[in-house]
Amino acid sequence: MPKIVASIHGFHYIWWWNGREMPMLSGRKIDLALEAKELAEGSPQKTTRLSGVKAQEDTLFGYPLTRVDILDQAGEAALGKPKGAYLTLDLPQLPQDREETLRAARAVAAALEALPVLPKTGTVLVAGLGNRQVTPDAIGPRSTEFLLVTRHLVAELPEDFGTLRPVAALAAGVTGSTGMESGEILGAVVEKLRPACLIAVDALAARRQERVCRTIQVSDTGIVPGSGVGNARMALDQAHLGIPVIAIGVPTVVEAATLCLDLLEEAGETAFDPALFRQPGAEWFVTPRNIDREVETLARILGLGISTALHVDFSVEDVEKWIS
Repeated sequence: MPKIVASIHGFHYIWWWNGREMPMLSGRKIDLALEAKELAEGSPQKTTRLSGVKAQEDTLFGYPLTRVDILDQAGEAALGKPKGAYLTLDLPQLPQDREETLRAARAVAAALEALPVLPKTGTVLVAGLGNRQVTPDAIGPRSTEFLLVTRHLVAELPEDFGTLRPVAALAAGVTGSTGMESGEILGAVVEKLRPACLIAVDALAARRQERVCRTIQVSDTGIVPGSGVGNARMALDQAHLGIPVIAIGVPTVVEAATLCLDLLEEAGETAFDPALFRQPGAEWFVTPRNIDREVETLARILGLGISTALHVDFSVEDVEKWIS
């Protein structure tokens, strides 16, 4: 569980306890596949240098989109991530009004629809992962508040709502509050509901501060809750749950050590030991000062976007009316 301990130059500094290391490239923790590719290649402009990795750029509703496909074991070794598709949507500026929020939600819906593993029919369970009481970790639980959940309506009033797709939502909480792993809770719920797919929403860690709260990653590989801050838990993926798992993540923090390493390299300083930044007690993360407003906006975008992708006969405006 994290604790905010300082606020300096517009960023909060956070220390995370009891962390376990996640896969790293050159001493850096990497959550975003796009950033792992950039770091492995040495330049964000190169797209074909890595064996087993394919990348292409596009736009969705005016927002830049980068798709990174990890094709085989060589790609997995190069990026330290499982084989699959990773779509990264960039929001150069956080939406400031309703129209921009709805446009961003449409882009999220389109990114989800681009994944073949998203089933066209059947019940879908959406899980908001994280700690609602800690703002940088609350984007998962908060996003469930903007979902159009319909499973109960379809079951209880089929004559009125039988044409809707059954959608259920769960904010599982964190082990420190429930005494249970998210994977344990979701495993039991999946066994009971038998959904066609699980969509898991979680906070991530970015390598670059400009991507904090400005990037949305959608992937078909599942997710390991807590891995962004070195507190990896039980994996949520098809191997463990027996159903397709789509992961949606938004970086809400950046590791202070990673920022230091990048700044030193940009300054031409290479004669230092990266292990200096991995000493006990050095697990500090940075989050924007206005994280409350940014998480609220992003949670709304994700909830509306997921609902629009699942309820194919509804526009994002329709979804907004239903949940208001």
